[in-house]
Amino acid sequence: MKLNEIRDNEGATKNRMRVGRGIGSGKGKTGGRGVKGQTSRTGVAIKGFEGGQMPLYRRLPKRGFNNPSARDLNEVNLGRIQQAVEAGKLDQNAPITIDALIAAGVVSKPRDGVKILGVGELKAKLSFQVNGASKSAVEAIEKAGGSVTLVGAVAQA
Repeated sequence: MKLNEIRDNEGATKNRMRVGRGIGSGKGKTGGRGVKGQTSRTGVAIKGFEGGQMPLYRRLPKRGFNNPSARDLNEVNLGRIQQAVEAGKLDQNAPITIDALIAAGVVSKPRDGVKILGVGELKAKLSFQVNGASKSAVEAIEKAGGSVTLVGAVAQA
């Protein structure tokens, strides 16, 4: 089997029907569009129209809010960082930054930074330079002898 020998199965594809090419073709004259009116012509914009009744998309209430300034942070648990330290992927002496976490394979892309969450146990003494950390994570890091520095932190209301 070679790439230039690959073919569809017999009957898997049909040739397209050329419409509007004479009555003898079976799809001539109106070209499968019926007769007269808006829908027989191009540019029909009638799908949401309900004959003057208030359309469904206007009867339903608006919901929610999409915050344009929300930060999309990577959330990393302490247990996952401890695994990376034990596997030798994270250096205990160097500060733990987003670049170090990407290099260790803990997170895949930088996004808007990293937030440390307190799930799991941290035994290593580490210094973190991150965009956010939960209270439980900060307590666990300081209990293990480490420190947390918030980088580019936005004031919280």
